[in-house]
Amino acid sequence: MSRVTRYISRQIAVSLLAVTIGLAALIWLTQSLRFIELVLDRGLSFAVFLELTGLLLPSFFAVILPITTFIVTLFAYVRLSTDRELVVMRAAGLSDWQLARPALIVATLSTVTCLVLQTWLVPVSHAAFREWQFEIRNQMAAILLQEGVFSSVSNDLTVYARLRENDGTLRGILIHDMREPGAPVTILAERGVILPGANGPRVILLNGQRQQMERVVPPRSPPGTPTVPQLSVLTFGENSVDLARSGRAEDARNRDSRERFVGELLNPDPEEGLLERDIRKFRAEGHGRLASPLTAFSFAMVGLAVALSTGFRRHGGGMSAMMAIAAVITLLALGLAVGNLAARDNRFIPLIWVHAIGPAILSAWVLSGAPGWPRRAPPVPAERSPAAAARRAGLPQGAAAE
Repeated sequence: MSRVTRYISRQIAVSLLAVTIGLAALIWLTQSLRFIELVLDRGLSFAVFLELTGLLLPSFFAVILPITTFIVTLFAYVRLSTDRELVVMRAAGLSDWQLARPALIVATLSTVTCLVLQTWLVPVSHAAFREWQFEIRNQMAAILLQEGVFSSVSNDLTVYARLRENDGTLRGILIHDMREPGAPVTILAERGVILPGANGPRVILLNGQRQQMERVVPPRSPPGTPTVPQLSVLTFGENSVDLARSGRAEDARNRDSRERFVGELLNPDPEEGLLERDIRKFRAEGHGRLASPLTAFSFAMVGLAVALSTGFRRHGGGMSAMMAIAAVITLLALGLAVGNLAARDNRFIPLIWVHAIGPAILSAWVLSGAPGWPRRAPPVPAERSPAAAARRAGLPQGAAAE
């Protein structure tokens, strides 16, 4: 590796590391604010908070690394051009491809990193994150309860407590339980306390009323009489309700696409009984996982093509940089559109690969001097034209033409 390549590679690599970590930390801070309440008000330990939010970082890095690679590459070469370092390097005989070699090395490392993230680390970390979410929602459901708020412990269980005392006693309790299909239950109680149980937290209710809507056959009705809804009310001195979800098979946690490895996305297990819509979505997600790391290389190539093909400008390359940024923003928007289109119809999956590789091919063509692109001959100065030479020699213009 030449000294020039080491010099430029060091600048790009250090800047890329700093910008990527800083941007990921900013995104992590904004996303982790929704978990702060679990620590401050619900009693969740700070170590669990760090582990839970830290599992989000691989997803952040996988998304922002192609963008930061482009940004660092573009502005590194714009700065080199503004400081006239590129002029000196070109005067020393370096071609555009030789100047682009440091950025291509760093972009290749970014691509490999994104590939490892997308194919291994993101599924592993997201699966662990979902496990924590499922654990908190079911086995640690007690920390989700807030006084004066209708807390959805699950999709079919809502708990309200008017007051929560320091010792954990709940007062003015309302529980709406729809876990039994066709027989919703509403429970009102003066007070209660949450205790751990074998299947998760359980709330012990004191002095309350249990109301359940059931469909029954009216008494003394002839056979074949249809059922009618009937409200049954039961007053109790003590009752208990499990806050964890029931053990039914349909209550098992389903794995989403981000928890699955690429092989599982491209070839879903038929025994899972997935819908055709989900299978199309998983296949598009699998191809997107494999193709998205290539955007780190493609975006870097876009930055190189813009920074090296515009040449030196006395007032800097601000306009060229803005054009490159607009191009990458357009590519990001097209990537979202292509991904959604391929998820609906798998015939558009090749567009995912075109979006990932196409910008790199076009940028390589530009860096090579755009061969085959028609060029207009530069205008000849008037002093060097044949007519001017004839006038200087004292000859008629027709003789100069002959």
